[in-house]
Amino acid sequence: MYTTNRLKAHLAAGHVAFGCWVGGGSPTNAEILGHVGFDFLLVDHEHGVGETREIIDTLRAVETTPSPALVRIPWNDHVFLKRVLDAGVQSVMIPSVDTAEAALAAVRACRYPPDGIRGYAAGVVRASTFGLEPDYIHKANENMLIAVQIESYTAVENATAIAAVAGADIIFIGVNDLAGSIGRLEQTSHPDVRELVRRAEDAILASGKIMGTVPNAGASVGELIDRGYRVIAGPHDVALLRDAGLSAMADYRELCKSDGNKAATTNRLQKSY
Repeated sequence: MYTTNRLKAHLAAGHVAFGCWVGGGSPTNAEILGHVGFDFLLVDHEHGVGETREIIDTLRAVETTPSPALVRIPWNDHVFLKRVLDAGVQSVMIPSVDTAEAALAAVRACRYPPDGIRGYAAGVVRASTFGLEPDYIHKANENMLIAVQIESYTAVENATAIAAVAGADIIFIGVNDLAGSIGRLEQTSHPDVRELVRRAEDAILASGKIMGTVPNAGASVGELIDRGYRVIAGPHDVALLRDAGLSAMADYRELCKSDGNKAATTNRLQKSY
C-alpha cells in the first residue's frame, strides 16, 4: 500500500539507521522485530527464504509496525525489481554491483520513464494502493530509496564511479563477500581486507553518498558510526532465535547439573520465563 518512505525521510534528516535482518521467511518474526524499535528491517531475498508472494506477506506484517522495510533482491534483475516494486517495496538493495553500468541499470529498473525503464501497471498494483493513489508514478520515483552493494575487489576498483551514479542513494559494503573475492572469506579483520574496505569507504565518503555495511570482526557498531556509516544492518532473526534457544538450553543443563532433579528444574525454568 502506498505511503511515504519513512526510511528515506529518516536518512534525509541526517540520522543513522540501525536495522535487523529478516531472512527466515517468517512474517510473524518480521512483525515482532518491527515492534522492537529498529530503524528498518532488512528483508533478505538473496539468501533468505521466499518469493514475491512471501515478500507481500512480510510487507503486510511490517506495515503494522513502526519499522519500515528495506528489501534485498536476489540479483540485479529488472524483472524481479519490477515485481517487488509493484508489490509495494519502496526501499530496495541490489547485491554484487561491480560497475557503474550495473548501478545505473539498477537505478533505471526502479524508476518510471523518463527517469528509467520500470514497466507500467500503476493503475492496478498494490504499490499504488491498487490505483487509488493520485499521481503515483511521480511519487514513486521521488520516494524510491536504492542501495547498491559493493562486494568484490572489482567493485572497490570502481567504487568512485559507482558512487557517482545518480539515484544510487546508499553504497553498502558487503565485507565478507569482499573478503572472499581476495581469498579471505570470513577473515574480515585481515589487513588486506581492511585495506580494501578503507579504499571503498574513502570513495563513498568523498562522493557524499550514504554509506552502509554490517558489523564485523573489523569494526563494531560504534566504530562504524565513528567512521561515517549511516546504514548499519545488525542482528539477524535466525541468529537471534538460535542464540536465545542455545541460552535457554544452557540454563536448563546448568540447573540439571546443580540439583539433579528434572521436575524441580522444570518448575524453576517455567517461573523464569
